[in-house]
Amino acid sequence: MDAPVDVTNIRIETERLILRPWRESDLADFYEYASVDGVGQMAGWLPHRDMEESKGILDMFIREKKTLALELKENGKVIGSIGLETRDADLGIPDERMGREIGYVLSKDHWGRGLMPEAVNAVIDHCFTKLDFDWLTCGHFVWNTQSRRVVEKCGFRFVKDVIHQTRFGTEEPTKLYILYNPKH
Repeated sequence: MDAPVDVTNIRIETERLILRPWRESDLADFYEYASVDGVGQMAGWLPHRDMEESKGILDMFIREKKTLALELKENGKVIGSIGLETRDADLGIPDERMGREIGYVLSKDHWGRGLMPEAVNAVIDHCFTKLDFDWLTCGHFVWNTQSRRVVEKCGFRFVKDVIHQTRFGTEEPTKLYILYNPKH
């Protein structure tokens, strides 16, 4: 079952990042990375066409309270997001077990620096120790080797292959993974 989530009061610090709720003042940073070709496609969405599109999605992030901004400590710039999404594929998890799917995106300027595994591991720790989730899932398109490396570095275990319907109408072969709370 999908665990209830509200990121309103969540603030997680890592060595290089602050994970926190989105703010309206993050719009320029959000548009800057979300409008770059190749970024959104890794997660199943097209580059943002204009600031208005980014504002609509930012407003949704704030309203839905399930997505955190990734802020670089060194300069306060928002360079990505990490969300706790509902899981739609059947992974054989008993209904009484609570969890969410982790989804993430990172500015192309910051790829290859180990920032996303740092953020994902911090969210895993928070979900298992503070929110007492039983499980977390994560998935990546078969061709997205960068996301596959994040999943592997964070200890997720492969469960199955599925076809994912993207927001822009394509079907992507996707690998799904799970991580169980070691305390349960």
